[in-house]
Amino acid sequence: MLENFLSEKKTISYAGCLMQCYVVIAVVLAEHCMLAVMAYDRYMAICNPLLYSSKMSQGVCVHLVIVPYVYGFLLSVMETLRTYNLSFCGTNEINHFYCADPPLIKLACSDTYSKELSMYIVAGYSNVQSLLIILTSYMFILVAILRSHSAEGRKKAFSTCGSHLTVVTIFYGTLFCMHLRRPTDESVEQGKMVAVFYTTVILMLNSMIYGLRNKDVKEALKKAIGKQTLGK
Repeated sequence: MLENFLSEKKTISYAGCLMQCYVVIAVVLAEHCMLAVMAYDRYMAICNPLLYSSKMSQGVCVHLVIVPYVYGFLLSVMETLRTYNLSFCGTNEINHFYCADPPLIKLACSDTYSKELSMYIVAGYSNVQSLLIILTSYMFILVAILRSHSAEGRKKAFSTCGSHLTVVTIFYGTLFCMHLRRPTDESVEQGKMVAVFYTTVILMLNSMIYGLRNKDVKEALKKAIGKQTLGK
């Protein structure tokens, strides 16, 4: 994708386009699951702190990281094969900065019903199941916070969940705009701006949001700013 931005000749092979499609779908689906896993992790830390070490052992954490990526990359195979089965004729100019399903569907000259239906089912299911886990986790977290008599405990709990909720809001907001609408000239054009958010902006925000919540990162940043101030 970065190469296409920088090069004058913005072309990609058919195989390269399918591979790009596959990787993007797989990573997005994996991100759905990872956000749900992170919500569950916060639920365990806040609602069951005494059981956290035993319930969230190293083995469990490894499985919780591996399963989302296995799920994403396996499901992406099915979606990419459906794109591969489409027939393309006429113009081959993709109205996007990478190979995404909606603009490819617009280019297809064969019947796209099964591909569109599959896209809606996969996107809808992934959104609903992960959002359900996230909302359920935060419902229990909110109840636990409201029952807490410690002002410091409440502040710490809100601080712990704030960064995750920010990423969840941005991520799901952009995805709903991108994938749960029928591909039209207008939706594809708007989808390009939305795609910038979940492929670039969210990734940058992730490092900023989660990084600045880490005490070691905060201390290192303060030291770096302090050295620059002294240097001036």
